[in-house]
Amino acid sequence: MDFNVKRLAADAGTFLSRAVQFTEEKLGQAEKTELDAHLENLLARAECTKQWTERIMKQTEVLLQPNPNVRLEEFLYEKLEKKVPTRMNNHELLGQSMIDSGNEFGPGTAYGNALIKCGETEKQIGGAEREFIQSSAINFLTPFRNFLEGDFKTILKERKLLQVKRLDLDAAKTRLKKARMADARAVAEQELRMTQSEFDRQAEITRLLLEGVSSTHAHHLRCLNDFVEAQTTYYAQCYQYMVDLQKQLGSFPSSFSNNNQSSVSGGASISVPTIPVSASLPSPSAGRGGSTASGGFSELRSSSGSRKARVLYDYDAAGSSELSLLADEVITVSCVPGMDSDWLMGERGNQKGKVPITYLELLN
Repeated sequence: MDFNVKRLAADAGTFLSRAVQFTEEKLGQAEKTELDAHLENLLARAECTKQWTERIMKQTEVLLQPNPNVRLEEFLYEKLEKKVPTRMNNHELLGQSMIDSGNEFGPGTAYGNALIKCGETEKQIGGAEREFIQSSAINFLTPFRNFLEGDFKTILKERKLLQVKRLDLDAAKTRLKKARMADARAVAEQELRMTQSEFDRQAEITRLLLEGVSSTHAHHLRCLNDFVEAQTTYYAQCYQYMVDLQKQLGSFPSSFSNNNQSSVSGGASISVPTIPVSASLPSPSAGRGGSTASGGFSELRSSSGSRKARVLYDYDAAGSSELSLLADEVITVSCVPGMDSDWLMGERGNQKGKVPITYLELLN
């Protein structure tokens, strides 16, 4: 009991001594032991590393998950040590919508088939994005977070202890200056030697930890390389997916006509090109969108006769004057005076109506 009381009294005296020393330093009434320049530089570099690591982490998290509400939800799940529920990302949601709409319009139609192919590609990109986010979180964000929550917290703890040891040292120096009696000076000198030793030891511990920040920089450099490699892989995958999709879409008609096209000046059809896919168009239909008066179609118009034609894609008639088509069926086509150059008159048995030439291949 007496030992505990004495210990508490000693601790209270030490705390009071530190408080007085700190206050007098702030008021300019006491001298302060300065850290050597090398240690000060190490402390400044560690603080700079901490600040920029936090900033890079924050911006990387924004890049990987732009939605702040989702980031907050994932943070709460992580703190509660619960698994984050799996959700579709934006590419996957877009892909699923395209696939559903393509199935609604009909996989056998050109538009429906194109929607399905685009949707499948969007879902592939969504899968690649998911892999990229997972790789970046493990190989880039986690090491940065480990530094902030591990090594840097240890540095803060030892730096705080170094500050305490410095206050004890300066308080001992002040007591030695105030000591008048020989016995008091002897006690003060012994206390000064002890506090100086403890300060030097703590300064060395802190210095070793701070010098370890160089190893942290080297580790973060390797993590940065991993992050760049993950980005390179992700963007390369996306590019390849889109190139493959572009090739697939190249087999579809490059322009679509409708009943309203005759109202356009000159009778030209309206097309909205997005990517240069003309190089991959099949040879039978090459050049039809740009000049409909070439090859067999030109001969058909000049002869005023009829020809057999194979249907390339399904076509749904937009009105009673048009004829619906099924891919691979063979119909009879002829030119009617005054008809727009992008259209022919098609016949299938007793059925007759206008058909777009971009959906046809003339047979010999």
